[in-house]
Order: sequence, then C-alpha cells, then structure tokens
Amino acid sequence: MKLIIPMAGRGTRVRPHSHTTPKPLLPVAGTMIIERIVETFARTLDRKIEEIVFILGPDFGREIRESLTEMSERHDAKATFGVQETALGTAHAVACAGDSLEGEVIIVFADTLFDTAEAVSVEGADSVIWLKEVEDPSRFGVAVHEGDVIKGFVEKPSEPISNLAIIGVYYFKEGRELMKEIQYLIDHDITGHGREYQLTDALDRLIKNGKLFKIATVDEWLDCGTLPAWLDTTTQVLEKENHRFHSYEDTTIHPPVYIGEGVEIAGSTIGPHVSIEDGASIRDSVVRTSIVQEGAVVVSSTLDKSTVGARAEVVHMTGEVHVGDDSRVMGRV
Repeated sequence: MKLIIPMAGRGTRVRPHSHTTPKPLLPVAGTMIIERIVETFARTLDRKIEEIVFILGPDFGREIRESLTEMSERHDAKATFGVQETALGTAHAVACAGDSLEGEVIIVFADTLFDTAEAVSVEGADSVIWLKEVEDPSRFGVAVHEGDVIKGFVEKPSEPISNLAIIGVYYFKEGRELMKEIQYLIDHDITGHGREYQLTDALDRLIKNGKLFKIATVDEWLDCGTLPAWLDTTTQVLEKENHRFHSYEDTTIHPPVYIGEGVEIAGSTIGPHVSIEDGASIRDSVVRTSIVQEGAVVVSSTLDKSTVGARAEVVHMTGEVHVGDDSRVMGRV
C-alpha cells in the first residue's frame, strides 16, 4: 500500500510559519501534522503503509526531504518524492506522483487531522472515500450515497442532498485507473473551479464507468489550514491526549499543556492549552492558548492565541503575536 500526500501548496493562511516550513510539517502537541495522519492510518487501516509518496513544491529543499524521509522510516515506510512545478488543481497534484500512482494507494491532502474509533476496511471496494457528517454541507464538497455506496459528488450543494462532507482522504484499489481518468481531464482540458483540474471530476468518471465506491466515516475532523484553526486543533488535541509535565522554578502550569524535551521555564504562568516544543525557553512570562516552537525564546511577555516560530525570540510583547522562524520581536519596556 502506498500513501500519496500532495503538499506542494504554500500554505499562505498559516504565514509567517509556512514561509520556512510546509504546513504539514508544523507541530501539533509535539508531533508534525503529517506524522499524526500516518499514525492514524497505522492505527485504523486494515492495510500496512509500505511507501509514502510526497508531492512537493519546486523550491522545497534538502532539509524538508530529509525530515520526511526520517518520519517515513520511523513508520517502516519508504519515502519517495514527486514535484508539482505549477499548482493546477487537486487532480494535477495527484498526477505528479507519476509511476508511483499504481496498485493500492491512499491519497490524503494534509490540511486536516482526522480520527475514528473503528477500524477501516477497504476490502471489496474499488475506492473508499473518508467522510464526515457536518451541520452545514453547503460549505463543503459532499458525497451522494445510497447506504454505504457512493453514487456521486456535489460541490457545495445549495439543497440538502447529503450531509457527508469529503475530508480529503481517498483509497483506490488500482491507482493506474485513477491516473487514466486524470489524464483524460488534462488531455481534454476539463477543469472546474479556478480553471483547475479537480480530483472529484476524475472520481465521477470512475463511478460512471462502474467502479464501486464505498464510505468510511470519521468521528473527528480537525482543520489546520489557518492560524486560528491550528491553535484550535492544538487545543482539542491537548484536551484529548492529557500530556504529563513536571514542575518548573517559580512557575504555575494550568493543564492541559504539552511541554517537550529540554524546555526551560522559570518565573512564568503556562496554560491552559499551550504547546511548547523541544528546547524552547520561557522566562518571566504568561502564555495561554499558544504554540511555542522548537528552540524559541519568550521573555517578559504575556501571550494569548499566539504562535512563535522555531528559534524565534519574543521579548516584552503583550497580546496576540505571530512570529516566524528565526525572527526577533521586542516591545517597549
């Protein structure tokens, strides 16, 4: 089984952090978004992921590939890479997997985290689409279904035709058949919203050709696509995971929090809903509902709903602050 992860997008809604780090590599309580997705498949899927294919942007450097390779090896999977030179839509992104798009594949767009209490079986289906029941289906692409069989897809329906939203996770028994339909879209210049090649158009062609599409529903679907969403998802994960922590000098900690290895804290109040990554340092500060990334330093500040990049330094700041990697901001004393 191959896992194909298109991640060439620039993640503009989580800037400044995506200037230096692709959005799927951002941490949520100590674990990269993308690794949490891999862990979910390992826990819930009735197949083993043997290879992970990452579709990167043309300017993604060696360090990113090394990080993704190390993550794949932690899960006993081979890492391979494709490149999407130009963003031409979801179907085009998948096509950039090239020859890797064959045999059993799962495609996941790494904007969200998801989870389900039940194991997912793909046995007996040509395709399985992961879906989540939502209150307002007009905001999403939805699957039209009869029982557990999908009959078609509708983008942001104006009438209540289905309340099962597509979350961006797809299984295919034979990746080459999907590639054939994507190539048809490209060859005939069949585009959708934004004049881009849409994966749902390829899925519709597969259904019309008699392929059996089944449903897999999820209990939890958490967005990481914006700064507020990243913070909110981190809050929900902290509430669920209940991480342990030890005491620090002259410091009060209000759980739930995540505190990584080698973190130094003194004279501060931390939490609730704070994630502090490895090697960060916080002194004489109050930090609530915030993410402080690896090696960052926060001094004499009061932060709320803030995100501090790796190795950034924040001094004498108050309120909501979003600081990118290797940056320094200082307020008035």
